[in-house]
Amino acid sequence: MNKNTLKMSLRTLIVLLVVTLVAQGVAAQDAAAEDDNDINGDIGMIGVGLALGLAAIGAGYSQAAIGSAAVGMLAEDGSKFGVALIFTALPESIVILGALPLFLQ
Repeated sequence: MNKNTLKMSLRTLIVLLVVTLVAQGVAAQDAAAEDDNDINGDIGMIGVGLALGLAAIGAGYSQAAIGSAAVGMLAEDGSKFGVALIFTALPESIVILGALPLFLQ
C-alpha cells in the first residue's frame, strides 16, 4: 500500500471517528434530557454500539484480504465468479449479526 494512500485512509478514519463521537454525544444529551434515571439503558446502548462497531471493523478487516484474493482468483480463472462472490459476501453476515442487539434493545 502506498504511504500517501495509508495517510489519507488514516485521516479519513479519524474524521469519521470524530463525527461519530460528536453525533453520539448529541444523541446522549437528548436522551439524558428525557430520562435521567435510566442508567441501564445507556449502558445497554454503549454495548449495542460496541457490538455493531466491532463487528463492522472485523468484517472490513476480513473483507480486505478476501476481496484481494478473490480478484486474484478471478484474474487467473474467470469461471470461479460465483465462489468469489460468495466468499466476498460472507463477512457481511458478521455485520448483520452485530446489528442484532440493536433490534433486541
